[in-house]
Amino acid sequence: MTTFTERLYQNVQPIWERNHRHPFVQGLGKGTLEKEKFVHYLKQDYVYLIDYAKLFAIGAIKAHNLKTMNTFAAILHDTLHVEMELHRQYAESFGISRQELESTKATPTNVAYTSYMLNIAQNGSLADVVACLLPCAWDYWEIGKLLRKQYGDGLASNPYANWIETYDSIEFAEGTKSLIQLMDELAEGKPERELAKLEEYFQVTSKYEYLFWEMNDKQLDWPI
Repeated sequence: MTTFTERLYQNVQPIWERNHRHPFVQGLGKGTLEKEKFVHYLKQDYVYLIDYAKLFAIGAIKAHNLKTMNTFAAILHDTLHVEMELHRQYAESFGISRQELESTKATPTNVAYTSYMLNIAQNGSLADVVACLLPCAWDYWEIGKLLRKQYGDGLASNPYANWIETYDSIEFAEGTKSLIQLMDELAEGKPERELAKLEEYFQVTSKYEYLFWEMNDKQLDWPI
């Protein structure tokens, strides 16, 4: 019997394959991505992660038991102190201060993406929260594994090796797996109309992931 997350994974492949083939993602793997584009990404992803972290706090509030609270608390901690620390270290190597990172203004795509997730999370169920935040974590894990497989031989000279290794790490994988398992637990026994809504959230946020790569590749910002 197919689990709900297996269904999500199968149906989202056309979107994720476009994410994986995106020039920005492939540039990370090859180590050829222009510095200016990566700096734009660092700044935008940093302010994105501030809002993304709030989703785990909301998840902890809506959690139905201590095990689930601990899951969200652990991933919240890793987001704030591991993933964002990677951004701070990279930024420092490019001459960008922590203050400059934190004062970054989110682009229209960034605002739309995080606002979509936070609105659903604040007004919906715990399952809604997980359906919104899961694509970012899961697809970054997929990208980390893919880039290491494709370009692992060149990581020693790749300036973005730490980025790839972070998202292909055991720690990041364990956090993602715990969210996948939780999604299946929360989906169990739900009627199809509710499952379809959860899948809609999953698909939309996966599309926002593509738009996020596109925004950083083209360094898009507010027109005025």
